[in-house]
Amino acid sequence: MSTGAGRPLVQLAAASKIYGAGAAAVRALDSVDLAVEAGAFVAITGASGSGKSTAMNILGCLDRPSSGSYRFAGRPLESAPREVLALVRRHFIGFVFQGFNLLPRTSALENVELPLVYRGMPAGARRDRARAALERVGLGNRACHSVSELSGGQQQRVAIARALVCEPALLLADEPTGNLDSKTSREIMELLSGLNRAGLTIVMVTHEPDIAAWAEREVRFKDGRIVADLRRGEG
Repeated sequence: MSTGAGRPLVQLAAASKIYGAGAAAVRALDSVDLAVEAGAFVAITGASGSGKSTAMNILGCLDRPSSGSYRFAGRPLESAPREVLALVRRHFIGFVFQGFNLLPRTSALENVELPLVYRGMPAGARRDRARAALERVGLGNRACHSVSELSGGQQQRVAIARALVCEPALLLADEPTGNLDSKTSREIMELLSGLNRAGLTIVMVTHEPDIAAWAEREVRFKDGRIVADLRRGEG
């Protein structure tokens, strides 16, 4: 699957998502059009229930739209089998979550290695890749420390290294600073900005305006629809 420049890396077209049926149906997304170019840094914002997390789940191949289309690197995925969606997640998408989702009793290195274990990579090769990913986020000297020995900011850096170790085309960050203080949040955002400047496409969900301001583009959701699509420097 090519992820080269010249077309959107991810694209929703008239995408809707409905949960439930009949009188109990909830339209979480309502005919959304959204294209993200390779190399972009986009913040998706909105109140709770606005549809931003639903959009993120579809972009991350964790869910499918009920109607409309979703393309990843030009390939239609809205009707793809679960096995195909899993392969796209494994090989092309990295995830960073508010809650870190790390294994607390294992080392930083072992946590970062985990996606490569699922790929069946030999132990030596995956250890080298994991060490390189930890170096990239400034934690090479903490590789053998257990996660429980690390600060919240360091744990999020481990989570980012784990997302990077498979060299994804797209990084999805869901409230990546939600559990961090302001100083540590800035450090994490500086790290993400540096990764974006190096060419990584990032889509980040946040409810914090100061965090959204780090992105070059902000897409605001309300009631399942996009109500604003702003570039940095615009209103």
